[in-house]
Amino acid sequence: MFSASSMLVHWSGSVQGPILRHVMFFVVGFMALMIVQLVDFKYIRLLGYVGLAASWMLLLYTSFFGGVEQAGAARWIDIGGFRFQPSEIAKLSLIVVVADMVERMQNEERQNKLFWYVIGIIVITCGMIFTENFSTAALLFVITMTMMLIGEINWRKLLAVCAGVVGVVMIILLMAWIIPDDIYYNSGSPVLKKLERAKTWVARIENFAGDEETLSRFKVTDDNFQENHAQMAIARGGFLPSGPGTSVESNYLPEAFSDFIFAIIVEELGFFIGIFVMFLYLWLLFRAGRVARQSDSLFCAILVIGVTLLIVLQAFVHIAVSVHLIPVTGQPLPLISRGGTSILVNCIYFGIIISVTKYIQQQKLAKEMVAKAVVEPVESQKVDNPVVEDTEIIEEVN
Repeated sequence: MFSASSMLVHWSGSVQGPILRHVMFFVVGFMALMIVQLVDFKYIRLLGYVGLAASWMLLLYTSFFGGVEQAGAARWIDIGGFRFQPSEIAKLSLIVVVADMVERMQNEERQNKLFWYVIGIIVITCGMIFTENFSTAALLFVITMTMMLIGEINWRKLLAVCAGVVGVVMIILLMAWIIPDDIYYNSGSPVLKKLERAKTWVARIENFAGDEETLSRFKVTDDNFQENHAQMAIARGGFLPSGPGTSVESNYLPEAFSDFIFAIIVEELGFFIGIFVMFLYLWLLFRAGRVARQSDSLFCAILVIGVTLLIVLQAFVHIAVSVHLIPVTGQPLPLISRGGTSILVNCIYFGIIISVTKYIQQQKLAKEMVAKAVVEPVESQKVDNPVVEDTEIIEEVN
């Protein structure tokens, strides 16, 4: 982060400022992690619903009243000089709420009663995020659908919901592609006004597709500036590391410290460290899977899978953008990229994972103590009354 922040240093005029801010958020995030891992699960469930309601109000405020615009999108709220993204709170809260609902829908009657209620919550939350941040909304929708699928919710209904949502998104993108710019921006229609970001998404898709028959897509323009310089950074990296602080492209990439920090990692530390970073996220997913399998509570298992998928899939979307596998999305690399709200929320994710792990260990210990308490009287009875038959002992234990 310190090596990739040359642009921030240039803008702020302070060499230590950007990295000290980053460290401060990590300290606060670690404190949040320590608090969350002590919170009882019944309060986590409750806080999920409270956080979701609060995030809805904040998202509405950001969208219609006081959103701070940056890079063409109004995703931030500024309170007393502290800027944060309400979508981060919405992501965390929605994961908790969906995990709770999946546990409640484990019989057919409740599933029929609650299914469309849960889908409504998901669609409303993702819809409010969608207007300013398509990639985050899509990522969150995919993860919640995956959580419900793992929770054995009717896959045919889930497939129908996914088809409907994809259809709506395709219509919006088609409108942005077909309608001329002057009509789209100057029509005065509140619907088109709200979906102005769709033009940006279409432009990114067209730029990503490029013209394969010519070399025009390799020319650096205003439209492909960031992705081309990210590819240059990766090409400079090669297999052997040149060392921290040797990056050239961090001086050109406006978002080197955030949306393209993986490219700077590869440029300075080489191909194998880039692979190692990917391995760390995959190892986190593997460990979360082990925790979920050991859990007796479906809520805990689905919750751990949900928050871990959010971290890991966001990381791989970031990496895929850096290596030009998908269009530019603006997703940071979790716990590495700059971003105060993102760091705090990711630390809370880890607090939840640690809390679930502690809960499983406590349940396992309690079972072992119960088993020991049952076995010891039986063994004692065998010594004192050797004539007692095994079947009588089994009946007594039962």
